[in-house]
Order: sequence, then C-alpha cells, then structure tokens
Amino acid sequence: MMKSKEAIILLEKYENGTITKEELALLESWYNHEASIGKAEITDEELEANLAGIWNALPQAPEESKRLRLWPLITVAASLFAVLSIGFYFYNLNKTQKNDTMALLSNEITPGGNKAYLTLANGKRISLTEAENGTLAKQEGVTITKTDDGQLIYKVANSGINGGVSAFNTIETPNGGQYQVLLPDGTKVWLNAASMLTYPVNFGKNERRVELSGEGYFEVAKNKLKPFRIKTDRQEVTVLGTHFNVNNYKDETKASTTLLTGSVSILNLKSSERAILKPDEQGILNEKSLSVQQVNAEDAIAWKNGEFLFNDEPLESIMRQISRWYDVDVEYRGVNRADRFGGSVSRFENVSKVLEKLELTGGIHFKIQHRTIIVTN
Repeated sequence: MMKSKEAIILLEKYENGTITKEELALLESWYNHEASIGKAEITDEELEANLAGIWNALPQAPEESKRLRLWPLITVAASLFAVLSIGFYFYNLNKTQKNDTMALLSNEITPGGNKAYLTLANGKRISLTEAENGTLAKQEGVTITKTDDGQLIYKVANSGINGGVSAFNTIETPNGGQYQVLLPDGTKVWLNAASMLTYPVNFGKNERRVELSGEGYFEVAKNKLKPFRIKTDRQEVTVLGTHFNVNNYKDETKASTTLLTGSVSILNLKSSERAILKPDEQGILNEKSLSVQQVNAEDAIAWKNGEFLFNDEPLESIMRQISRWYDVDVEYRGVNRADRFGGSVSRFENVSKVLEKLELTGGIHFKIQHRTIIVTN
C-alpha cells in the first residue's frame, strides 16, 4: 500500500530516471486514480483505502506502453510534487483540528551549525564555513588554522614576539551559526549564534583584552600577571583564569555574566558599579543597576552543550533564542509575550521538535510559514 511519502519518492525516481517497471505502474495507477476524482489533497488513510489492491491488480503491460501512458505526468509533475510535499503530509493533522498539533510545512527548518566569518587585520574576510581545513593565514608570528570540528586555532610560532601593539582579528557568527576559537594565550572561547569577538593576534605585556557582542563561553588560561578583560557595550569583565559565560545581546533588555569556577569582577560601564562573582553566581546588568543572584551555572551554558534550557522564561526571550539559532523570523498573533514557559530540548533537533515541546506546556501554538514562526494562543 502506497503512502503519500512513498508517492513523493516515486515521483523523484521518475524525474531522475531510476524508477523500475513495477514502480512506474504503481505510480501511473495512483496518478490516474487521483486525476479521475480530481483530488488536490489526500490522507494516508485514503491512499491505503483506494490503493490497497492496486499492486496485485496491475496489468503487466509492456514497458514502452506504460512509459507512454505516463508522459502526461511530465507537464504536472512539478506542481503535483509541490502539492504533495506541502499539503499531503499535514492534511490529516489539519483535518483532526487537535489543539496540540501544528500546521507545519514539510520543508522543515534545520538547526544551526559551525558557521562563522573571520576578518583579518588587513580587511580580508574569510568564510570559515567554506574555507578548507588547514592553515588560513600567518600574522605576527602566529599561525591561524581551521579544524574540521568547527574550531579556529591561533598558535604562536615565534617565541620572540615583543608584546607591542598588535593587529586585531574579528570572528563573527551569523544567525544559525556557532564557532570555537583557541586564542594565542590558550584561552578557549565558544561563540553562540549572532555573536562577534574582536581580539589581538598577540596579547600585550600587561593585559589580555577582547571585545564581545552576543554570547560567549570562556575558559580563560591562567596568568596572574596578565588579567583577561572582556569589554561589551555595557560592562567589562575581568578575570585571571576561570570559566564563565557572558550574554550581552543588544536585543535583550539585560546582560548577564555567569561564573562556573574561580572569580570574576564585573564593572558597569554606565554607573561604575562593581561586583565580584563567586561560582554559581550571576551578575545581571539592566538599564538601571548591577545585581548578583545565586544560580545553577550549568544552566547558563546549556547552549554550549547543545541544549535549549528554558527555566520559567518569558515567551519573547525564548523566541529570540530560537530565532537566532534557526535563522527565522517570529510573528506574534494575540499572545502575551511576557508569559513564562519552561522545558529543555536538544538544539540539534529540527525547529518543529522544539516548538512541539513548548506546546506541551499548554496555552500556546505555532505555525511555520516559509521561514517565519507564527505564535498564537
């Protein structure tokens, strides 16, 4: 018995010339049946009911005559395939009108991956997605290498570097991208989607300073004589050697720094407030003030470990995370964006799986149109 997905597969085989005589006959019979009743949409159950006996009842006509009778398919194959791929798979879901299902298009939106752009000091811009693995450039005695696991490595090749003024590089991840950088001092940085890190090819004698926009997780190499400083548009974070996460997206109402190990100093650049974080503490910077709260620090780096983790978060904040990772737009229709939701799901699932998890919490539904997620009650 042929299901709608199988019909799509047979149409693909017909188009590329790999279809067998038996498959051709089955497809012809299915097409003639659907054309005769003029249906534009059909469920799997209807297909099974109407085509249950077709396979055994097919006449063993010569291959040439079967091919000739199927020629009219050529003029409609493209449009029929589009109808199948968009309509058939979700027709049965829509027909049931269940509140816990979504009318998603079959062109599923896949998760992000290792995508980034590197801009060298001379202005040359390199797509790390397209660049071959291996050495990308050499600057100031430093070799820049791309690995096959989504990592950019800076390795000091000349131990005689004087530590003077250095050239700067920038790595930028787009929506739907992430990347890892190993800086010349041994510090590891994981960049989330829609983030940018600017850093010197060689750190100076007295400090290690970088600039961040977006979100990054840092494992800073210890150096008591050379503090590591991260500057954003709202704060400056200073460490000697520790593990922490900085979230500083411009479209978020607050910035946060979450400490896993060691100690971190935070400076509010607008008010000059300071705070010292201990492990499992989070410094939150909003428009008015800097505050510190106790948290489970591992929750803050769920993204780095391949998970979405929503812990009683506002809907609008959740959808911004989804929008950045899947590179989609979001449209709200009659919902309260401040409503809070929770749950966890792998970031490497297709977007429909993430939305299904959110729907299970109740009171919210989603529909995908092209690359826009529509949020409704």
